[in-house]
Amino acid sequence: MPRPILATIHTAALRHNLERARQGAGSARVWAVVKANAYGHGIERAFAGLRAADGFACLDLQEAERLRALGWRGPILLLEGVFEPRDLELCSRLSLWHAVHCDAQIDWLAAHKTQAPHRVFLKMNSGMNRLGFGPARYRSAWARLSALPQVDEISFMTHFSDADGPRGIAHQMAAFQAATEDLPGERSVSNSAAVLRHAQDAQVRADWVRAGIVLYGGVPDYPEHDSAHWGLQPTMTLATRLLAVQELQAGDTVGYGSSFTAPGPMAIGVAACGYADGYPRHCPTGTPVLVDGVRTRTVGRVSMDMLAVDLTPLRQAGRAAGMGSEVTLWGRSSQGAVLPIDDVALAAGTIGYELMCALAQRVPVAVDE
Repeated sequence: MPRPILATIHTAALRHNLERARQGAGSARVWAVVKANAYGHGIERAFAGLRAADGFACLDLQEAERLRALGWRGPILLLEGVFEPRDLELCSRLSLWHAVHCDAQIDWLAAHKTQAPHRVFLKMNSGMNRLGFGPARYRSAWARLSALPQVDEISFMTHFSDADGPRGIAHQMAAFQAATEDLPGERSVSNSAAVLRHAQDAQVRADWVRAGIVLYGGVPDYPEHDSAHWGLQPTMTLATRLLAVQELQAGDTVGYGSSFTAPGPMAIGVAACGYADGYPRHCPTGTPVLVDGVRTRTVGRVSMDMLAVDLTPLRQAGRAAGMGSEVTLWGRSSQGAVLPIDDVALAAGTIGYELMCALAQRVPVAVDE
């Protein structure tokens, strides 16, 4: 019998969340962002749930090739553009759109021999200070691209640093609008947070929105808002079962370092999940977990292959939990109870994005149609 841990990808939830993004996008088209192997879900597994998108946005050529192999013939955007000149050959062959964020990428395009001009997205650094041309140089970069026979249509994009927080997006929108005023071409500025929080403004919706974490049921402005507030569903469930139950007395300790001491008689369950499965080692005592659909907590340190959970809430509810009981680390239990991945991430001092992407290769994955 295989070890009882399993990650399940929920296709219907992906469809639901994509539709939720469309509601926020209005008349704008929607990029389904599938970088980082579809945020840990697997591009091939997520594709059926996201194929109603207007285009797919990814990080590198390998991801783009996988999308084409799945039969996708629509737009594919490389969010960071190409990494070396020869990448442009594959862009030509696969009809990829790609970001341009630096002078070197313009130089590579100028030297590229192609019969089919490229569609590019000229990226502005409007305050994020990662990639892109600053406002003072943006129009000159556009002029260089416009003069190249290797370039067909030029679109414009930027990325918000604070769409999920109190600073907001006004300062970046002002910089972007000033630099792109009167330039012909489509615009894309909204990430997931902007789609949820700011897309009532048509200029923020623009022509394309880039839906990322929202597609996977994660909440960019958690804990200010949760998934129920935004109408999102969990797209990944990580579940396992109890391997054993230990009856503790006052003073008994749990796990490496004896970091948890029982305050009195209590029962703990030992679940088949640990940091080698992608569950964060630094999750403290108190991290939420579901046992047979009942919300409880972890106790003690997370080990490589196991973690301990408090069975007190189940016994208080008159529920018997034992070997084989279902443990939901995040997602939807078989009883229908939901543990949002953001709740677990908050306890771990991280974000749901990281937990999704960190799912270990040794964890088997199923798809729930």
